[in-house]
Amino acid sequence: MNERVEKSKERLDKVLAHLEESFRDIRTGAANPNMLSKVEVEYYGMMTPLNQVAGIQVVEGRQLYVKPYDSHLLKTIEKAIFAANIGLTPQNDGTGIRMNVPQLTEERRKEFAKLASKYAEEAKVAARNVRRDVVDAIRKDKTVPEDLRKAGEEDMNKLLDKYTKKIDQMTQEKTKDIMKI
Repeated sequence: MNERVEKSKERLDKVLAHLEESFRDIRTGAANPNMLSKVEVEYYGMMTPLNQVAGIQVVEGRQLYVKPYDSHLLKTIEKAIFAANIGLTPQNDGTGIRMNVPQLTEERRKEFAKLASKYAEEAKVAARNVRRDVVDAIRKDKTVPEDLRKAGEEDMNKLLDKYTKKIDQMTQEKTKDIMKI
């Protein structure tokens, strides 16, 4: 019975990893190279992530600097950043691209905090779905005595509680990070 609960940990870890990835997309007040993670550049006929064709640095905490490995890509990268619609204005300086990251307004911070809560709720739903699948499988297995099935359900519920607390903790940390000025 515990083998099903153990196998569900892998699926629950994936839920946490997905939540973490979703949180990376939410902007905080500071400049972060992950802000450009969704930007893709056409490179030799293929769409390639920006971080594979250029170095991305944070300058003075409020500015991102993108320096392409191939100087011919400068204009292409600039266009790709515009097209990504991430709220940053690229400024080409001839050797690289600078982007000032504006300070977030209080209203925008609250919107991002709500978005983080939405992502957390989606993660909780996914975790509950994992629990439901495992508990259904446990209940359907009539070869196992009923007391062991109940114990398996209890183990799964405890595991879900543990992961729900992790989700809440991650959300609190992200919200605190977003609201920090």
